[in-house]
Amino acid sequence: MDTTQQAGREENGAERRRRELLEAADRVVLRDGPKASMNAIAAEAGITKPILYRHFGDKAGLYQALAVRHTDALLDSLRAALDAPAERRSRVEATLDTYLAAIEARPQVYRFLMHPAEDPHAAERGFDVGLHSAPLLRRLGEELAKVVAERVDLGPDGEELARIWGHGIVGMMHAAGDWWLGERPCGRASLVRGLTDLLWGRLATAGNLEDGPGF
Repeated sequence: MDTTQQAGREENGAERRRRELLEAADRVVLRDGPKASMNAIAAEAGITKPILYRHFGDKAGLYQALAVRHTDALLDSLRAALDAPAERRSRVEATLDTYLAAIEARPQVYRFLMHPAEDPHAAERGFDVGLHSAPLLRRLGEELAKVVAERVDLGPDGEELARIWGHGIVGMMHAAGDWWLGERPCGRASLVRGLTDLLWGRLATAGNLEDGPGF
């Protein structure tokens, strides 16, 4: 086996081990939510904490890896909802519902990603929720802005407006979803309809971008 092949196999082995550790972390987060500890994750993975640190550095590094993992999956689901063969309002409703269904299905994961400061020991480790959750929301906002810019004709300032809409919609989904998940004041379908009504204004009248995939 030449050096290149050996390096490739070692890299694949490292990627596989990292995925296994993230799956172990997921299981602990599903059970413990924001209180998930590095000790518990290491025990779940059958390794010592120093080995876990070797892969992720600290809880912030592990958090970032889990955030990427779950954000990737969420974005795939949101894109599928946006690409569904349906009229525009139905796709808007389906996209909002996809986000809310995701946080409803795995509330402990959501709380770990968005409310890690609930862990009473987090401050001792310098783990600041704002430093870690804000980039996740910004990424969602930028991805949604791309979808709007590629599909909806918003005029000469369309790219700028698409970014405003993308980040605004994500902020709305996050704030409303966080409130709803904590208090459950209404059913998910009612929340989806209310949020769609709020968004529907100009989105209802804007034409599709010429030569775009349509929205």
